Amino acid sequence: MNFDFSGRTVIVTGGGHGLGRAMAKAFVEHGARVWTCDILADELAETRELCGGECETREVDVRDRETVKVFVKDASRESGRVDILVNNAGGVAGQVGRPLEEVTPEAWQEIFDINLTGAFNFSQAVAPGMKAAEWGRIVNISSGAGLRVSLTGIQAYASAKSGLIGFTRQLAHEIGPFGITVNCVAPGFIRSNPATERQWESYGEEGQRKLLGSIATRCLGRPEDIAHAVLFFSSDFASWITGQTLSVDGGR
Repeated sequence: MNFDFSGRTVIVTGGGHGLGRAMAKAFVEHGARVWTCDILADELAETRELCGGECETREVDVRDRETVKVFVKDASRESGRVDILVNNAGGVAGQVGRPLEEVTPEAWQEIFDINLTGAFNFSQAVAPGMKAAEWGRIVNISSGAGLRVSLTGIQAYASAKSGLIGFTRQLAHEIGPFGITVNCVAPGFIRSNPATERQWESYGEEGQRKLLGSIATRCLGRPEDIAHAVLFFSSDFASWITGQTLSVDGGR
């Protein structure tokens, strides 16, 4: 299976490190013009250096609708549209699991805005161009936490990631008639950034062995494993697949 994204413009949100960086790099390696954003300036600079001249980076908070619109407009300037959008930005915003009665409304909303509202903002911004072109791909990055109990113990994270799966299904039916597919990838636990490293260390040796024992392959995945799934959903090989969620988790 040979992926070729020559002439395609791709946006990957959350490209400062980890999964997003791996996705940006993979798209560039397969011929795409990539625009990636994050709130992490230093990490974005590293991503751009790694990916080379076919990757543009911008500091963008996915919660800021106006900044999102400007970013999409800039990315669309050369070809007139964004062909592929990967809604990867998300995370736990530095939070840890705590009892329900201790969760503040602000903490709940922050995680929802980063993981779900950001995907809505970007999808809404790229949709007109994709509709006009009668072609497009949107790939949302959920999590195993959206399908089962979250390892983080954070109620908002599990709920937002589950919501992203519902958003995927609904949007797929709405914009499918315009030649646009919308799919979702649900990664398992991957040590891909400082937050996941802290989470891994918090388990201790016994917890780490237990986690590995719950995975069919008995090993953790790599950011590239998620990038490969995203490439597939974004390609012509997946042109009759939409509204689906693919678990990439080593078999849990």
